[in-house]
Amino acid sequence: MNKAITHGIVFMPPAFTNGLGVWSAGDGTPGSPTYDGSGTGAFVPADADFAGCLEILKVNATQKLRYMGQTPLLPGCYLQIKARVKAISGPLPEVRIAAWAGGAGDTHVAGVIEQGSATQLSGYGTVHEVTAIVGSGRRPGVDMPWGVTALYGHFGLDIEGANGALVRVDDLEITDVTGVFLREMISVVDVRDFGAVGDGVADDSAAFEAADQAAGGRRVYVPQGTYHLAENTSMASEMDFEGTVTMPDDKMLLLTKNFDLPAYISAFGDEELAFKKAFQALLNNSDHESLDLGGRKISVNAPIDMAAAVPNKQGGFSTRRVIRNGQFDVKSSSTWDTETFTSVATYDPGDSTRLTNVANVANIPVGSLVQGSGVGREIYVRDKNIGAGEITLNAPMYNASGTQNFTFQSFKYLLDFSGFSTLRKFGMEQIEFQCNSRSSAIRLAPSGSTFSLTDCFVSRPKDRGITSIGTGCKGMLIDNCQFLSAEESYVVTDRNSIALNTTANDVKLRHNRAVRFKHFAVVGGDNNMVLGNHFFQGDSIPQGVRTAGLIMIGTYNSSTIAENYVDNCFVEWSNERDANPTYISGYSFSAMSITDNIFYSSEAPPWFSYIVIRPHGPGHFLNGLAVTGNKFRASSGGIDRAERVDTTFADLDKNRHVNVSFQNNTYHGVSVKAQNPLRIRYSQNTASSAWPIWSYAQLPFDGKARSCDAVTALGPLRNVFGSFRYATPYAELEQGSKGDGVFLRWSENLQGEVSVIMRMER
Repeated sequence: MNKAITHGIVFMPPAFTNGLGVWSAGDGTPGSPTYDGSGTGAFVPADADFAGCLEILKVNATQKLRYMGQTPLLPGCYLQIKARVKAISGPLPEVRIAAWAGGAGDTHVAGVIEQGSATQLSGYGTVHEVTAIVGSGRRPGVDMPWGVTALYGHFGLDIEGANGALVRVDDLEITDVTGVFLREMISVVDVRDFGAVGDGVADDSAAFEAADQAAGGRRVYVPQGTYHLAENTSMASEMDFEGTVTMPDDKMLLLTKNFDLPAYISAFGDEELAFKKAFQALLNNSDHESLDLGGRKISVNAPIDMAAAVPNKQGGFSTRRVIRNGQFDVKSSSTWDTETFTSVATYDPGDSTRLTNVANVANIPVGSLVQGSGVGREIYVRDKNIGAGEITLNAPMYNASGTQNFTFQSFKYLLDFSGFSTLRKFGMEQIEFQCNSRSSAIRLAPSGSTFSLTDCFVSRPKDRGITSIGTGCKGMLIDNCQFLSAEESYVVTDRNSIALNTTANDVKLRHNRAVRFKHFAVVGGDNNMVLGNHFFQGDSIPQGVRTAGLIMIGTYNSSTIAENYVDNCFVEWSNERDANPTYISGYSFSAMSITDNIFYSSEAPPWFSYIVIRPHGPGHFLNGLAVTGNKFRASSGGIDRAERVDTTFADLDKNRHVNVSFQNNTYHGVSVKAQNPLRIRYSQNTASSAWPIWSYAQLPFDGKARSCDAVTALGPLRNVFGSFRYATPYAELEQGSKGDGVFLRWSENLQGEVSVIMRMER
């Protein structure tokens, strides 16, 4: 017979062959009668079924057999008592396992069950096995639950029925069966109990799912080892990993109960791999709309190809999903190094988003920045056709017609979504992207809508914060984020990094803060809202160069720029993505609203301006522009004017401006205070029939005086004799070499003072 030992404790009572002095005919307590010489029990050394056994003659209503040793019962321990019995002669009795429960001070514990189920002996010589389980808890299968008061027991059996029965009993067995109840006691199901091997080779996926099905609300425990899951594995139970799992890239582990990054890190043992597998599950699991990173910092050693992590979704994904609450930390590695390629290609403005005859097109990565003569800012490779030797661009070029050498820079991104053909309704919240001057942060999918970034930090991106290589920025929402430059210590002229760019329409940039990039945002679509942001780009160089903070690209640009703090930079409006930038037809520069912003600069050169329009071809004009309620202030050295036209490529056609409102702004440290309509107060001290009223360049963008809305006499008009005259002049417009004056023509020579309202539009 075996001995069951738990923590060094011997539960098995001695065999009958060792003597009957420890076997009681009573309750087993000290002083109770024994079967040694009692006349009702005798040791039988040879029995065909039992070898040595105890033969008992039933003479009491309940004939008892108890081991007088104290068998301990530990909290959480479950013992099985087993006896094999058979009737020899006399009435056939009932036999059951029975015991006496002992507590502290060797007192009897009352009120507990001390008997198991009875077994009726069915015939002479037939062996019956009688069992019962005793333990502290009331659990299914426990016959005698004793709680924690009972410390030990005197175990044996009871023989009941008519007296005169002669019964033989084999040696009693007491074994520790706690393991049978362990899973229920601590609410854990062990995957090894369902066939998991954990050698890193055998496929344990079926064992995992079998354990999950058996769990019934309990946790599934994965002990130490490496468990290979060769198939998609879905676990509906809460998981407890001590061991780790491995999987093929295209197979998924769906943890639907505790779906968060810490659980996947426990499962895979590697933060970066865990994030990829958790993201894979996020896009393949309808039970969860978001992935909580659990506040964890994820060390990233190479660019994460988000589409490669989800091979079955590369064609596109359009259901709302969010990643939130964590930090990515880019580690030093050569995998972040920018790759540069130079290739000859041909550009035809008639096919404005395509390069043809591209040499070595296979080597040029999708998502590369395109640079060359006549190429505007933030032009990227959206797609390529290797067989045709063609590259698709995210936007047209303004003056690159013909064949030339182009440079392609492939920046490396912490999170790269460009492998998805389409990605819609995807968001990231409360995440810090620690690029550490080693990588860019996010590259969007080539198409899609409403990508959102909320309450995030994009810290020290090497080249770009957020890059749109196509129209994946459509309706993009960037809210309450901070963009912190890696080039903060550089002078403005040495900076190259850009916080973000867009290509498509309907972008919302709201309440963000950007620190000392070359540009905060290059915005390429229409109908955008830029609200409540603070972006500043100055340096400590007196009279130093300032770059554009916000670049709005496109002539018809019905965007609102409101309540921003534009600090030591300016808003630039350009048409550099027009393959035919010369104005032929259309709205030209129109529909922009710039209202209630704070424009501030310090130690800027006098030619610096806060609002700059940069036409790339002749013939363009303003056709709907509102600049109202702004505060313009230049400190530590004033500036000439708040607005100007950059004539590097072309000037605006001043004869065509329409619907320009430039009013109710305040100026401090700005020499020329532009207004439209412009109110001029003029005094004519000598009588004359022609009064010249000059705008003194106060019409916005050096506009011409093309309209005169009102002339009001301020006091009496007098002729050469000092007599009062009541006269009305007519206005001659666009006077002077620049056309920025109005001549008032009177019917006679007069003197006096007038208020004139002139405009730059007809």
